[in-house]
Amino acid sequence: MSTDISEKGLESLIVRHMTGTDGLAVAPNAVAEPPAPYGGTGYFAGSPKDFDRAHALDVAQLFAFLRATQPEAFKKLAMADANDTKDINRLKFLTRLSAEVGKRGAIDVLRKGIEHHPAGHFDLFYGTPSEGNAKAAALHAQNRFSITRQLAYSVDETPPRAGPGPVHQRPAHRHLRAEEQPDQADRGRRGGAVPARPQPARAAVRVRPLRGALRGGRRRGAHVHLS
Repeated sequence: MSTDISEKGLESLIVRHMTGTDGLAVAPNAVAEPPAPYGGTGYFAGSPKDFDRAHALDVAQLFAFLRATQPEAFKKLAMADANDTKDINRLKFLTRLSAEVGKRGAIDVLRKGIEHHPAGHFDLFYGTPSEGNAKAAALHAQNRFSITRQLAYSVDETPPRAGPGPVHQRPAHRHLRAEEQPDQADRGRRGGAVPARPQPARAAVRVRPLRGALRGGRRRGAHVHLS
């Protein structure tokens, strides 16, 4: 059996080690159950379609965490449909969370949570519990760590550039051969009074494309989500 040494094969190896699955068939809007004890290291496999590109959040994983740990506060968000991307209360909450991450940084938001009127305070991570604290241990166990295979994270929906070839090119460099230079010997004989004999132009034109041309029209990358 041959080993897949492609980029896709490496991704499969990493995701399978962390989740117990290759992460290729994760259904959207259906948060995975905890990995089987015989595989993975505690990570969930995420779906690329659950990633909200406008707010840079895996919404399915986020809402699963909030429902499990803070059900009453989550209900106060008053979302008619948590899966509806146009739900106004859903948009308000995600915008608030995204803004806090942008202002304070992800680490501070995870440590201290956020305030969102009128629902109140939301915790987004539970630290290591002290010994014998059963309630804290139960909450800590609800932390969600997920990894998602390559996804489109740019909000730009421009289709991929058609046709092969590089996206950018450097300006052409024109190198003149000796035949294009004025005939110095002939100019000397004529004393410069008569123009030099015209020579056929033989320009060597070289175009050097930039290396590392972009692949496709939208930026892509792997995504790891911590809740």
